[in-house]
Amino acid sequence: MDRKNIENIVKKVLEKLETEQKTAKTEELGLGVCSNMEIAIEKASSAQKHYEKYSLNQREKLINHLRRELTNFVEEISEMTVSETGMGKVKDKIKTNLLAIEKTPGVEDLSTQAFTGDNGLTLIELSAFGVVGSVTPVTNPTETIINNTISALAAGNSIVFSPHPNALKVSKYLVRVINEIIEDLKDYPKNLVTISKTSGKNDVEELFNHVDVDLLVVTGGTEIVNKALRSGKKVIGAGAGNPPVIVDESANIVKAAKDIVSGASFDNNLLCVSEKSVLVIDDVTDYLTFCMQKEGAIQIENASDIEKLQKCILKDGKPNENYVGKSPAVILKNAGIQFEGNPKLIIVETDILHPFVQEELLMPVVPIVRQKDFDTALKNAIQVEGKRNNTAIIHSQNVSRLSEAAKKIKTTIFVKNAPSYVGLGFEGEGYVGFTIAGRTGEGIVSAKDFARRRRCVLSGSFSIR
Repeated sequence: MDRKNIENIVKKVLEKLETEQKTAKTEELGLGVCSNMEIAIEKASSAQKHYEKYSLNQREKLINHLRRELTNFVEEISEMTVSETGMGKVKDKIKTNLLAIEKTPGVEDLSTQAFTGDNGLTLIELSAFGVVGSVTPVTNPTETIINNTISALAAGNSIVFSPHPNALKVSKYLVRVINEIIEDLKDYPKNLVTISKTSGKNDVEELFNHVDVDLLVVTGGTEIVNKALRSGKKVIGAGAGNPPVIVDESANIVKAAKDIVSGASFDNNLLCVSEKSVLVIDDVTDYLTFCMQKEGAIQIENASDIEKLQKCILKDGKPNENYVGKSPAVILKNAGIQFEGNPKLIIVETDILHPFVQEELLMPVVPIVRQKDFDTALKNAIQVEGKRNNTAIIHSQNVSRLSEAAKKIKTTIFVKNAPSYVGLGFEGEGYVGFTIAGRTGEGIVSAKDFARRRRCVLSGSFSIR
């Protein structure tokens, strides 16, 4: 798509935004945005009935077209996300949006199993559920929409989004752009991707309980995942994470320090896979923190400063939402702590029961906890991770310890000797997924998880062995 076409799309989307403000009572606002959730579901259901007739090649053509054209809007949606949510870094949002576009699997993920023998042929095929309802988070709103859109459309579904209210504007904008890109291709159903112009508890309730929604994909906290599970529908549930990092005395400490700072500071620690606490063997703790400071971290050691930091970023013992995804500079300034330069990460030594360790802060503040030995570190890491089944990280050159930790910390993602984000596929191998379904067991989801497993049997034929 050339620059002129891109500008035309932006112009159309902005015109729709203006029209929406003037015609709030219209039934359909256009480009996938509807005046309420019920209409959004109805439009998506109607579109899917047409789309289910499309071949795999036609789906692949659509996905490839989306990949090519969405790259033209990455900077814009990244800037819009940070502006609206007040969270994260534009440069890192650009990276994660591109990651979602480029490394989310398409129709190639829908592999077929075949069984043949004297009794004939049995095929296990992956076919569409129908309408997917997707709840998306404020931390990674556009990445999750892109990721789930590609997965849903590759599997033959349509998809309806209910975003976090604090990311509603950019979410509506992105859905409009996606629909304009699909229309640009011609001959594909309209409203394969829809969203309500409103966002809130009523929209979520409608999505969870509507008879025409066949699959729920929920990325959020424990409460909303539990609510989805009570709906009686098939649910892919991605709950919270609180990834611990173990560093033992055999680790390459210089590299471990660099990796931890890189992972924990990425997008101001908004990713649920990011390093949230460091459990380090006592003998190498001082050297690790020294190396982390050389990589751009600032260590808060003064007792009064630690108290100021705690009062700033905790509220009644829980993370203060006002500082989620904020930069270290903003946090330190508002806490009244003196600092120089532009630190990447705040580190502070605590005990294992401190709220900084036990709570998922989603801020560039990482507690360091001394451990007397590896067994203690592993035991504490399991406790801190808290059966969220999300992510854990270890830095060690001891193969036996690497294996033991991987077996005992039963997380969806387990990263060894690297920054946490390699587990998502960023600067690492494998596909990407921004819905990490540790709660319901699918792991990092892809198109195959948006499809229903169906068995097709032909008795007494098609076996030539």
